[in-house]
Amino acid sequence: MVASYIFYGAWNPPFALLLFATTALDFVLGAQIAQASTPRTRRGWLIASVAVNLSMLGFFKYGNFLLENFQWLVARVGVQYQPPHLDVFLPIGISFYTFHSLSYTLDVYRGETQPTKSLRDFVLAVSFFPQLVAGPIVRAADFLPQCVAPPVPVRNRFYWGLFLLTFGMFEKVVLADALLSSSVDTVFGHGGPIQTLDAWSGVLAFAGQIFFDFAGYSTCAIGAALCLGFSLKDNFRFPYAAVGFSDFWRRWHFSLSTFLRDYPYIPLGGNRSGPVRAAINLMIVMFVGGLWHGAAWTFVVWGLIHGVCLVAERVLRSLFHEAKWTQSTAAQLLFGLATYVVVCFAWVFFRATDFNTALRLIGAMVGSFPRGDAILSTREILQVALVTAGLLLSHWVLRSTSIEAMVVRLPRWLMAAGWTFLAGAIILIQGNGNAFIYFQF
Repeated sequence: MVASYIFYGAWNPPFALLLFATTALDFVLGAQIAQASTPRTRRGWLIASVAVNLSMLGFFKYGNFLLENFQWLVARVGVQYQPPHLDVFLPIGISFYTFHSLSYTLDVYRGETQPTKSLRDFVLAVSFFPQLVAGPIVRAADFLPQCVAPPVPVRNRFYWGLFLLTFGMFEKVVLADALLSSSVDTVFGHGGPIQTLDAWSGVLAFAGQIFFDFAGYSTCAIGAALCLGFSLKDNFRFPYAAVGFSDFWRRWHFSLSTFLRDYPYIPLGGNRSGPVRAAINLMIVMFVGGLWHGAAWTFVVWGLIHGVCLVAERVLRSLFHEAKWTQSTAAQLLFGLATYVVVCFAWVFFRATDFNTALRLIGAMVGSFPRGDAILSTREILQVALVTAGLLLSHWVLRSTSIEAMVVRLPRWLMAAGWTFLAGAIILIQGNGNAFIYFQF
């Protein structure tokens, strides 16, 4: 616990106090929820927890965004208003640790976990440094039982944790930063029209970069936790082998997708109130999911694209769910390719800094600028193509298994050679040293 607070406070000490204050408040509110004698009182304590957590998140992350949109709205009716700019820093990882802490009071209210009597354990559950700033989103109900007794060192678990740390750093340092990030920055930073090949290369590069960057961090977090004797759940399961968007969200950042499913979606009614209500609920949840990623409408559009695709998929499944041809290998590959292509179009809005950039890139991807600029070298295009091909191939080969299951089947000498290769590549192939992308969320 102390190490976690030193780790977080080294960036900005006052925000460590904010982290502790919100955590301690949820610890107290969780006890109050459990002790409340009436449903109304229980609901009141839960509302207090939700209000405090979301207001903190709203102030630091969305304060200026809300003021700017309020200014735009009143300007539509002829009122000129110049809002003050809130000169506040965004606490790193606030979106993650807010959900870590909030999941505790929500689970206590739902009766899925009992309130802990140890403030130390709960503070550690929220602030545990491997997953503190960029996930995976760890629920207190999964972490607190591991604090009952001190973890016992286990040699093989420690070695596996070190391997995952190495593999995660390889994904980040070599694949995301050294091989892909420069092409992404070049394409998304270009101010004019570009050729279709360059546009697709930049978007495919970002699809690979964000996976290797985020999955790399999650893998490092899981590995570091294992070295210390704690177990964190996986956050990715080969998402670019997804067949359909519901499958994609079962594979991509599913600590967030399960959070959104269990807390906003199911309480809103889920799919229990008919297809129309289920579609509305999906759109609301994906709107929230998009906005959670950042205070910009481009993130909202990214979330809504996924929401529309999820609704469309439900409609198509209801029409063709008994058709045998949909289960054939060729159909599954075709659906998987279609899913990946639409996911890449959606990534444009996630990465672009504004709508003009996003629309210009999408226009280039569909061939609107045959005389656009060629801004990537042949080497960069081939580099992106090779990494993307390897990424897709590995995801499809491993889509029904796991890295652990694959490694167990390898002979020791091959495992040692692979580990040596990963470590050597990290040392020899250095990128530009970008921070992890999800640090900003």
